[in-house]
Amino acid sequence: MPKIQTIHAREILDSRGDPTIEVDVVLDDGARGRGIVPSGASTGKAEALELRDGDPKRYQGRGVLKAIENVEQVIAPAVRGMEADDQEALDARLREMDGTENKRRLGANALLGVSLAAARAAAASAGVPLYRYLGGEDAVELPVPLVNIASGGVHGGGNIDFQDFQVIPLRAERFSEALHDVVLIYRAMKDVLKARGVHSAGVADEGGYAPRLESNETGFEVMVEAIERAGFVPGQDAAIAVDVAASHFYRHGRYQLSTEREVWSSADLVERLAAWAARYPILSIEDGVAEDDAAGWKLLTERLGKRCQVIGDDVFVTHPRRLAEGMRDGIANAVLVKMNQIGTLSETLEVIRLAQRSGYRTVVSARSGETEDDSMSDLAVGTRAGQLKVGAITRSERLAKYNRLLRIEERLGDRAVYRGVEVFSGFER
Repeated sequence: MPKIQTIHAREILDSRGDPTIEVDVVLDDGARGRGIVPSGASTGKAEALELRDGDPKRYQGRGVLKAIENVEQVIAPAVRGMEADDQEALDARLREMDGTENKRRLGANALLGVSLAAARAAAASAGVPLYRYLGGEDAVELPVPLVNIASGGVHGGGNIDFQDFQVIPLRAERFSEALHDVVLIYRAMKDVLKARGVHSAGVADEGGYAPRLESNETGFEVMVEAIERAGFVPGQDAAIAVDVAASHFYRHGRYQLSTEREVWSSADLVERLAAWAARYPILSIEDGVAEDDAAGWKLLTERLGKRCQVIGDDVFVTHPRRLAEGMRDGIANAVLVKMNQIGTLSETLEVIRLAQRSGYRTVVSARSGETEDDSMSDLAVGTRAGQLKVGAITRSERLAKYNRLLRIEERLGDRAVYRGVEVFSGFER
């Protein structure tokens, strides 16, 4: 079995120009693997900790030299000689060395860089792509993309409260066809925003438009207009997904919406979302209430869980224990999966397996601070996750993931599976 021989880390930049960590792993048979760690702006309180230097003279304190030092001086000597294809043993060693619940000692960014690079090296040693290494011969399903069209919240500079309005392509029979439909809708949105006089130059963190709309509901209105302008039937050919990111406007047990200049209770917010889900073709709602609003989560799931996908992100933070607790409490019916929220590949896979065994849908997700690393595309295919949330169809750090899936689809040929609208079957509309 190939063994880990050398590990090297370096500081590079992500899509926001912030430093992040890149790790190279070389095995004793010469195989190499690389992992680059993303970073989020909209983060849950319980996420694993990305270690930053805190030196104001370098990158305003956001350097990652300490994490790099931990990789090369602490982790590398301890894992050298370990079998690269025993991912669980490697990740267990990483967690043991860190010894904290949230990976704060060595840094989740240091741990994930090593974990991911080792998996890539092991796949290279075996002569198979990462998705095949993770999922075997059955890894043939391309995910349905939830694609960012317009942004608000921390991604859009606070122009509106809700964070992301995404399109879900429904009519396509192949991933490449779905991406084609998305491109048409994205371009149509520009015309819609110009007609309304709210289009502005530039894009938000994840590549979507960042219009200053008169209300959060207007986000749904312009999505429907863009779908229609592109020549599609809303709800039949394409639907809407929304990331409310409600934790960002949750204060003292109430929701303070700056766009509406109103303060809502949990029940108010849930009822608004229910009304909008009845009025617009909304198939997916992410973080519809705040991570700390346990009663709100139960109410949201009870009210909308049979009608559409209710995704937990900040409330679960890709943590097996938190997901299990949420399932027990009847919270959500889907989980957002972000590798850097938990810090190792093994724990990420554990979350996906737990969700799938329990009937929860899984959505593999990028972060707002992304890189050219495309491993999340392989993760989505390798685990048959069914859905992928990358961002818009602009900016190379987003396109790297979409283009990787196009290459995987080509490589799979006739074996490629794309379920499309079937992923959302079972909901009462």
